[in-house]
Amino acid sequence: MATVRALSMCTARHLVLFRSRCRAPRSLAGWTNFRGLATSTEGTLRKTGLYDFHINNAAKMVPFAGYQMPLAYGNVGQGASHAHVRTDAGLFDVGHMVQSNFRGRTATAFLEWLTPSSLTSLTPYTSTLSVLLNEKGGIIDDTVITKHSEDAYYVVTNAGRRDRDLTWFKEKLEEWNASERAQSGKVEHEVLEDWGLVALQGPAAAQYLQNLTSFDLRELTFGKSAFVPIQGFNLHVARGGYTGEDGFEISIPPSQTTDVTKLLCNAPVQLAGLGARDSLRLEAGMCLYGNDLDEDTTPVEAGLTWVIGKERKETGDFIGAEGVRKHLKDGPPRRRVGFIVDGAPARQGAQIYSSPQKELIGVVTSGIPSPTLGKNIAMGYVKSGFHKKGTEVEIDVRNKLRKAIVSPMPFMKPNYWRG
Repeated sequence: MATVRALSMCTARHLVLFRSRCRAPRSLAGWTNFRGLATSTEGTLRKTGLYDFHINNAAKMVPFAGYQMPLAYGNVGQGASHAHVRTDAGLFDVGHMVQSNFRGRTATAFLEWLTPSSLTSLTPYTSTLSVLLNEKGGIIDDTVITKHSEDAYYVVTNAGRRDRDLTWFKEKLEEWNASERAQSGKVEHEVLEDWGLVALQGPAAAQYLQNLTSFDLRELTFGKSAFVPIQGFNLHVARGGYTGEDGFEISIPPSQTTDVTKLLCNAPVQLAGLGARDSLRLEAGMCLYGNDLDEDTTPVEAGLTWVIGKERKETGDFIGAEGVRKHLKDGPPRRRVGFIVDGAPARQGAQIYSSPQKELIGVVTSGIPSPTLGKNIAMGYVKSGFHKKGTEVEIDVRNKLRKAIVSPMPFMKPNYWRG
């Protein structure tokens, strides 16, 4: 989620039952300097339904977004795990994400009030990336909204924004249901507590999953979902992910999460953790909330203008519309861009200067040495005017200015299945 989070889809309660064993990858070197790690003490952290499974597979557990989550498994390093997802397939536990259902005759109108996206035009079982906006047009969270029908939606939001998002939903639902806009039907919100969510990602993902079903997965293009018959059960499978690779995300009832995961992580699929997930998403140019997005950033500044429906840019009645339209009309004061950095990787918080004037023009929000490209990549925000492709800047990396060039994102070509 997040985030640009890739597509993540599910439906209401569905049953799944699988059996198998899983193997962890084999070598561990270093891991990404992952800025999303939470500062909470272990005693206050939540656990996904796969916590014991992770421990049994030699996971290195770390705090992240209020949860204990696997950073890596066994002796495998972040680079090796990253590479395996790019060449074969990896399985990620993303059960920390908040999964919700919204139902009611005015559900479409309600969600179009909370977000700037065009949901009316979505066909059933189609998803869109979107953003929840505050009154000023700042991003409360990035989210994926899946339309199942005009009166039923599945929404995935970020674990680190759980309290903020759920409070926002509650307040706005009460306001909506008490208004004239809900005369034709109120909207209900259900949080799918403790449900599992796993992401099968990589070029080998489709063939592996195809071996488990008679359903032709070629019919399931990027951004679509369907119920897929597997061993007598209907499994809701969604094509999408957060890595830039082809893949699927699967929501699982709490009692079946471990069984499903065991089925999905046999060879050539390997378990993958937060370290690989962070480097994969950054190569794919995707945002991490708290690093690259926050409530002081509009979707126009974040380069997410495309999530705003065409017909809604001028006339859409959504929360934060005034702030968004001001940036659309006048241009935003800053813009999210990518960088290729010379010499050493620039991490979150590194200051960006114009070249050769040395004017402070922005800050890095995410940065890594790219395992796939063999270059130091980063994303961040710069003053408008310095955002154009090929612009030379300098970034302060450990008190030394490093040359960098504004680069288009994603840094690597996505491999989504579009049919």
